[in-house]
Amino acid sequence: QVQLVESGGGLVQAGGSLRLSCAASKTGSIDSINGMGWFLQAPGKQRELVATISSSGSTNYADSVKGRFTISRDNAKNTVYLQMDSLKPEDTAVYLCYAEGLEYRSGRPYSTKIYWGQGTQVTVSS
Repeated sequence: QVQLVESGGGLVQAGGSLRLSCAASKTGSIDSINGMGWFLQAPGKQRELVATISSSGSTNYADSVKGRFTISRDNAKNTVYLQMDSLKPEDTAVYLCYAEGLEYRSGRPYSTKIYWGQGTQVTVSS
């Protein structure tokens, strides 16, 4: 199992900044955490990718946040961050972090599973 604890959401004016954090804790048979990232879910809409980061640091961003958001991670702490700058009202949503947990057996990758956090509300006022 992987437990995810998010923090850093809140209310901010347009043009402002927020920094989200998501700390992952491994238990049981999960041996390591691979990819991590953030999705958002606005009311009445489907969940959308915001940004992802691999264990080696490769990143991927939605076009809507490129140049404004920066994803990073601390592998020693199994924590992923999302620095959000130049926020817009349309960024308002619940932001959910995820982590890909890897299980090894006999020294080889055996299974993967995606775990989700509960989400943190980001509200950007105009």
